[in-house]
Amino acid sequence: MDNNKNPASIAALWMVGALLSFMTMAIAGRELSDELNTFQILFFRSVIGLFVIACLLQRNGWQQVRTPAISKHLFRNLAHYGGQFGWFYGLAFIPLAQVFAIEFTVPVWTALLAVFFLGEKLTVPRMIAIGLGIVGMLIILRPGLEVMNPAALAVLGGAICYAISHIKTKQLAHIDTPLCILFYMTVIQLPLGLIPALYDWKTPSLDAWPWILLVGLTAMSAHYCLTRAMKLIDATVVVSMDFLRLPLIAAVGFLFYGEPLEWAVLIGALVMLIGNYISNRAEKRKLN
Repeated sequence: MDNNKNPASIAALWMVGALLSFMTMAIAGRELSDELNTFQILFFRSVIGLFVIACLLQRNGWQQVRTPAISKHLFRNLAHYGGQFGWFYGLAFIPLAQVFAIEFTVPVWTALLAVFFLGEKLTVPRMIAIGLGIVGMLIILRPGLEVMNPAALAVLGGAICYAISHIKTKQLAHIDTPLCILFYMTVIQLPLGLIPALYDWKTPSLDAWPWILLVGLTAMSAHYCLTRAMKLIDATVVVSMDFLRLPLIAAVGFLFYGEPLEWAVLIGALVMLIGNYISNRAEKRKLN
């Protein structure tokens, strides 16, 4: 099918791939958490990612891994590793839907941090997005009404780390190729997972290996599909479709893990989605 004739349909298929990848990665992470600690999961994720990236570099040329910005790569990946740790740690202790909902605060922190790191202006639409994002987060976490789960705070901290990583990725995108960025991500994060994992190492059973492979492969496919979709349709549409991750993973949690369907989580995430939608629409008008 010609992408130029029906980009929306093609983008929808890419988004289906992204949604399936994100949900599969979450399920695989949950299954592995019964046997492996978070550091081991992240280590094996990096090993598989490095193998995939090495195959792509073998085809496209290793010369692109030369970079004048190794310190920026190091900073980016320390932050990205923190984001991954918070996300996978949360998968083991709180409902899947809550993990995904808290992750939706990433655009809020990215907008705030972009003011300080990139000197971007805090426009009215962005302020609305930030405000609604904070309201949505409070609805989900409900501070004061109940004791907040430390795992939920870990996911929230991970979301802030992801935001820092996004900011540094935006800077590196003007310096290095995407493959170069992904290469240093796996190379730097591999020892970050291995060294602490060695203190409580557990050799994976045969049953764990399919889940390990799924974590590594879907981590790559999720972001690849999301990027392809964004090249075909507006970010506002992608954000709206990406929101389907939440009710879908809530259904998975309910059906397979007996997790309750919490309306506060869905309402809070919807509030954040509205904020992101308003901000993205304003950015589109500005570009036009």
